[in-house]
Amino acid sequence: MKKTPLLLILLLALSVAATKADAQVFSVGVSIRVGPPAIPVYVQPDCPVDGYLWVPGYWAYGDDGYFWVPGYWAAPPTIGYLWTPGYWGYAGGIYGWHAGYWGPHVGFYGGVNYGFGYGGVGFVGGNWEGGHFRYNTAVMHVNTTIVHNTYVDRTVINNTTVNNRVSYNGGPGGTNARPTPAEARAANEHHIAATSEQLSHQRMAGQDRNQYANVNHGLPANAAVARTTAYHPSHTASLSHSTSPSHSNAINHPTHSANRPVTPAHHTAPAATTANHTMTHTTNRPATVQHTAPSHPVVQHNVSHPAPHPMPHEGGGAPHGGGGERRPR
Repeated sequence: MKKTPLLLILLLALSVAATKADAQVFSVGVSIRVGPPAIPVYVQPDCPVDGYLWVPGYWAYGDDGYFWVPGYWAAPPTIGYLWTPGYWGYAGGIYGWHAGYWGPHVGFYGGVNYGFGYGGVGFVGGNWEGGHFRYNTAVMHVNTTIVHNTYVDRTVINNTTVNNRVSYNGGPGGTNARPTPAEARAANEHHIAATSEQLSHQRMAGQDRNQYANVNHGLPANAAVARTTAYHPSHTASLSHSTSPSHSNAINHPTHSANRPVTPAHHTAPAATTANHTMTHTTNRPATVQHTAPSHPVVQHNVSHPAPHPMPHEGGGAPHGGGGERRPR
């Protein structure tokens, strides 16, 4: 009789482990004590398909440290849903990953300025109307020969120059944002986890040696692509450990299945856009690096690099548009 409860507990544990694996969230016992590099400056590719939404690039963590997952346009899992980006949060002396998700409203993403409508609070890059997504071309790039449902709202633009590209919340040098009432409500809504295409894209980036911060010094070779299928790693040589991306101390969001809408007709994707800068950045392994607070908003991790390029800034944190946000390279 005692074996039955033990068997149920074992099955439950295996189920939870499988769910985490499917969501590409791993807790491997590694304490990450150094924050991710600053968000790189890059140009957003034009939206290749009507109805696709922008998923900002972000720093993920693998066995060889932080690696950059290129931003991309993706089909939402259901009509009316928006993407809330994931973010790194600092608590108890370590950095943990809060996974992104799809939902009816954009929730809290750590106050991180990902750009292109995601300025730290909310999203101003467009909205759903009558089952169709309308793009605000003041801050978003679209291919107008394909996408016609657009508008221009420059009232969301705040023409101030900032140098803050910090990529994590809390801790030394991190953002000090807290969820707004609207973001707190969004956290309790129905969410859908990243799709299989999104997870595959992250795995692909984790296999690309050039995407690792300890190789690119914070300037990834592939900063953004038109869509996940347009990303082709340039260097997949063996890493010192497994190339499977992992997020230590990850925080999971509730997920539910949903039927995906019919995928719009595919069009030829533009070539991947890359950032091209000249600055140095040395990344140390988390086990040996001591994180120190910077004297200015730019993130420091016992590394030396100049502040990210100044750029116009939209309301809430995203850079300016003027016919679409184009960050200097």
